[in-house]
Amino acid sequence: MARTKESASEVEPLRETVSRVEWDDSKMDTTYSNVANAASTREEVALLFGTNKSWTVSDDKPVKVELTNRIILSPYAAKRFWKLLGGVLAEYESRFGKLDIETLEKGAKK
Repeated sequence: MARTKESASEVEPLRETVSRVEWDDSKMDTTYSNVANAASTREEVALLFGTNKSWTVSDDKPVKVELTNRIILSPYAAKRFWKLLGGVLAEYESRFGKLDIETLEKGAKK
């Protein structure tokens, strides 16, 4: 059986275009957060950030968290962010040790 000659596009891998990203931080704000939460719908993922300013916690009063920022992402952007944040935390733990949030959460429930 005779073999047909393959075209160059079939043999060579597809070349992806790589865009250069330029980060413009001229309008960036910085906000501290020690509390974060997330919610989602089919179309978006909302990240909520705030600050817990309570020094003492009692059973009779709820903990008040002042929400300061809401970031809304598409599900695809949220997935990319999740992977990025996972990588950043893995690097952090390799440098400074494991973050044990289970112990921290158990202490908060007491």
